[in-house]
Amino acid sequence: MKNILDLMGRVFISVIFLFDAYDSVRYFKETKVQMTEHGLIWQQDLLLGAAIFTLLLGGTLILIGYRTTFGALLLLLYWVPVTLLVHDFWNKPHGELRLDSILFMKNLAITGGLLIILVNGSGRYSVRRLLATTRVR
Repeated sequence: MKNILDLMGRVFISVIFLFDAYDSVRYFKETKVQMTEHGLIWQQDLLLGAAIFTLLLGGTLILIGYRTTFGALLLLLYWVPVTLLVHDFWNKPHGELRLDSILFMKNLAITGGLLIILVNGSGRYSVRRLLATTRVR
């Protein structure tokens, strides 16, 4: 049961990042507008392209269970600064405070999930384990 729940957890957390990558591609111009609103005006195309690549690579590595430690670390290097920049509820007016604080806490929980993956690895049901136990003839 532990192994199945581990796999389900990896699937659920990877879907967040894969969907975020899809959303950033689908709404590329709108995402650049949001970046400008948050003060990210330097090399927006480069930063957004790097973010999409990071989300796709990290999300895919966690999903398939191959190099999950690297994938989790990659996503953490993206997720933590973005969370602090975008959901800075401590700087928001009272009307926006509640929603941004909830979104900040949600991202904090996702960060915790990534830390668990970083520490525990991919688990039993993973491409890494499949490659390690498959004999090549």
